[in-house]
Amino acid sequence: MRVSDDRYTRDRQRLDLALRLIRHEARTFTIRQWTGLSDDRIRKLYRSYVMNHDARLVLRHRGKSPRQAGYFFRSPELNFQSAQLASLYVMYGLLIGADVGLEPHYRVGSFESGTLLCRAYEAYLELHAPASISFEHAWFLLLALARRDEVGIARCDMCGGVRLRDLLSRRKLVCGTCGPAVSAAGAAAVVISCIAPC
Repeated sequence: MRVSDDRYTRDRQRLDLALRLIRHEARTFTIRQWTGLSDDRIRKLYRSYVMNHDARLVLRHRGKSPRQAGYFFRSPELNFQSAQLASLYVMYGLLIGADVGLEPHYRVGSFESGTLLCRAYEAYLELHAPASISFEHAWFLLLALARRDEVGIARCDMCGGVRLRDLLSRRKLVCGTCGPAVSAAGAAAVVISCIAPC
């Protein structure tokens, strides 16, 4: 009897996580990655629990998930929000600081990691209404930070604030708060030093 109880609990957790991801407008592929549910089961969940109740509030996005890191650098505000989201990932334990930068501390397909990702995104939503970063972009940001090949976190030398850093760019940027103050003071360039070597 105990084995079936555990199986029921695991299945229930996977369904709850899938519904949570659906409400965050995650794509079917992303939901499948985190829950292991089939595409058909995900569509049935959407029809049964969301379509009849929250259909006008919850959209189903089609196509490939976002994969361009340049999205996070389109504007100072979007960069600021991305840096806050990255900080939330560290706070929730999805990323941990190491000698070589940030290292992933999550496992795709794990209920616990999926729940932490949702919590971090929900905390971001509490900070920013309306939110500029979709759940799919938030998931891509976590992947990009874990890979350490396009995006990293940097610290502003002027204020010590956290900023998202484009690792492929030659330009050195200051944070959005210090940028106007630096240009007003007539400084030519301010170098951002990494929290960890990149």
